[in-house]
Amino acid sequence: MLIPFYGVRGSIAAPGPSTTKYGGNTSCVHVRLNSGENLIFDAGTGIRRLGVEMIKNEEPLLLLLSHGHWDHIQGYPFFGPIYQPGRQITVCQCSEGNAVALKTLLEQMDGSNFPVQAMDLPSTIATVDEVENYLAERTFQTVRKDLNHPGGGHAYRIEEDGVTIAYITDNELDPPDKPQTTYDEWVDFCQGVDLLIHDAQYDENDMPAKHGWGHSLISQVRKLAVDAQVKNLVMYHHDPERTDAQLDEVAIESAKFFKSSNSIIGSYIAAEGLTFDLAQKKDPLVSTVNLFEF
Repeated sequence: MLIPFYGVRGSIAAPGPSTTKYGGNTSCVHVRLNSGENLIFDAGTGIRRLGVEMIKNEEPLLLLLSHGHWDHIQGYPFFGPIYQPGRQITVCQCSEGNAVALKTLLEQMDGSNFPVQAMDLPSTIATVDEVENYLAERTFQTVRKDLNHPGGGHAYRIEEDGVTIAYITDNELDPPDKPQTTYDEWVDFCQGVDLLIHDAQYDENDMPAKHGWGHSLISQVRKLAVDAQVKNLVMYHHDPERTDAQLDEVAIESAKFFKSSNSIIGSYIAAEGLTFDLAQKKDPLVSTVNLFEF
């Protein structure tokens, strides 16, 4: 299972000299399964660069949206494969039903806000009416969980050949109101995964002003990783104001935290180009990490 990161920023793209190391594009993660299937988590601005790679082949694509907020869909009009005649793209949105899924992605391509209209795209775009049933029929196993985020959405746990990953973005582990998913339920959902990708947008200095905005504290995510005994943690969906230097500090603090917890969890700060290569469980599990050059 190959997992490269193409967009790691939250809320709005943040290009500039202070974000060159970790990247300024919004959410997009590609998962290349051992079966050859291609899963794409979210369609933020990072999906544009992924599209440059994906137009080199004609393989079907499955786009799994966590939710429909702008920073998770705004890159879609710039995704190269949608301009390929006959290219098969399937969209699973957080809400059930074709109308909602199509509206979320394609309404932005109306000829006014974007010069190309969605109806003129030459690709074949299918949306899924019954997402749970559709995912149950795939060669890989999927479990979804409700996010604690304004407007709702879903987290995904994917398993193939005994290797598991969890993609949980725009999720508040300790919301001010009754949660859609409790902390203990998140611990169960993430239990023992080989790779946990979790929203870690805020730190204590952001509170209480942003309590209830639907994002987690970095410290909360580290605790979740320990409680769920995950193998590797990637802190994701960085605040647009968070600089490279500040994220370097987060990396240092995280290493100290896991060491003090006597934990051997692999701790990573999400960066454009960060790539995991997870071996099948029948082999010794290895996590090969590299940063590819854009």
